[in-house]
Amino acid sequence: MSALSGLRILDLTDLRGALCGRLFADMGADVIMVEPPAGADSRRVGPFFDDQPHPNRSLFFWFYNLNKRSLTLDLSHARGAELLRALAGSADVLIESFTPGRMEQIGLGWEKLHRLNPGLILCSITPFGHSGPWRDYKADDLVLSGLGGMTYVNGFPGEAPVRPLGLQAYHSGAYYGAIGTMCALMARERDGAGQRVDLSILEATASAVEHVAPGYMSAGVVEQRRGTLHWTRYFRVGRCRDGYVMHCTLGDWTSLVEWVAADSAAQELLAPQWEDVSYRKEHAERLFDILDEWVKPYARPELLARAQALRIPYASVRAPEELFDDEQLLSRGFFVEVEHPELGRKFRYPGAPYLFSATPGKVHRRPPLLGEHTVEILCAELGLSPDELAALAGKRVI
Repeated sequence: MSALSGLRILDLTDLRGALCGRLFADMGADVIMVEPPAGADSRRVGPFFDDQPHPNRSLFFWFYNLNKRSLTLDLSHARGAELLRALAGSADVLIESFTPGRMEQIGLGWEKLHRLNPGLILCSITPFGHSGPWRDYKADDLVLSGLGGMTYVNGFPGEAPVRPLGLQAYHSGAYYGAIGTMCALMARERDGAGQRVDLSILEATASAVEHVAPGYMSAGVVEQRRGTLHWTRYFRVGRCRDGYVMHCTLGDWTSLVEWVAADSAAQELLAPQWEDVSYRKEHAERLFDILDEWVKPYARPELLARAQALRIPYASVRAPEELFDDEQLLSRGFFVEVEHPELGRKFRYPGAPYLFSATPGKVHRRPPLLGEHTVEILCAELGLSPDELAALAGKRVI
C-alpha cells in the first residue's frame, strides 16, 4: 500500500509544475501526464541518452516524469477537451500551469470542472497567480528567482548576482502546489468538497528564501550577497587539500579552538573575546579566514572524522558525481535503479526526497514513452472503440 494509492491525478503542467506531479506519483498516485500529440516541450530538452535527440530519450524529461503515464490529447480540439472533461469527472486532482484564462477558453474552467466533479481539486501553478495586476505577465524561472529575492542574495559581495542552479523557482512552486493540494485533499476528507488552489510561483519563491523576507519584515534589513557565508554567520565553505568542507562555529567551541591552536594555526583564537558567541558572529569573516588557512593541509576524510569525534558539526561539500557513493544516501536507499526495457538498460534515479516508514515511495514505472498509455486510458478506462480511436488519430486529436 502506498501513501497516495487510489488517487487519480491529471497533470497538465509544463516545466513550471512537472515536479509537483512527480511528487504525487512517487507516493503511489496514478498520475496521468496529458501532453500534446507532438509531445511535451520538456521532451526536447537535453541532455539526451547517447546524445541522440528524441522525445523518448531526454534525461531531463525522465527525471520529472518518473512513475507517470502519458496520454496525448490536443486540448485545442473540441473532442480533445471533451475527453479530458470525461477524465476529470472521476479524477481527484487536476494540476495545470497554463496562462491564466486558458483553461476557461477550452471549456475547462474551475466553475465547469466543479459542477462536473464537486470533489475535484484544481491546482493552478502560474508565475503570479490568477488575480492581481501581474496575472497576465510572463516570467520564466530566472525572472521569478530574481523577483523572489533568490538571485539577489546569491553570489559574492561586490560582484554580480548568480543564478541559482537548476529550476529552483519552479521547484518552489511545485512543492507549495503539492502542499496546497494535500491540504485541500485533507479538507475534502472532512467536508467532501473540492477546492481550487491558486499558486503563485513568485510568492512560493519569496517564501522559500529563508532569510530575505523575514529579515526585511521583522527588522527592515535588506540582505546582501555573502558568498558562501551563511546568513546566520555561523557557517562558511572552506577548502581542504582534496575538497571542500562546511565550517561551523557552533557546537563545542572549546574543542574546536583547542584543536586549531594545537596545530599552531591561530593562537589568536585563544583570546578571551572569542569565547563570546556574539563576538564570533560579528567577526565571522576574520574567524573563517583563520579556519580556511587551518584546514588547507588536511585531507577531507581526516578532518571530518576528527570533527565528528569532537562533536563539531563540520560537513563535506560534495560534487554531484560524488553523491552516488555517499554513505548516508546509500543507507537510505535514496538512489533507485529503473529499468528501461526499450533501451535494454537500467538507469539510476534520485528517489523521493522524504522517507515514510510504513508507505515509502517506490518506482511504479519508468518515465512514459510519448503517448504510451493513450490507448489504455481512452479505450480501457473511457470505453472508446478502436474505430473511435482511429478517427481521433486521423484528426490528430491524439
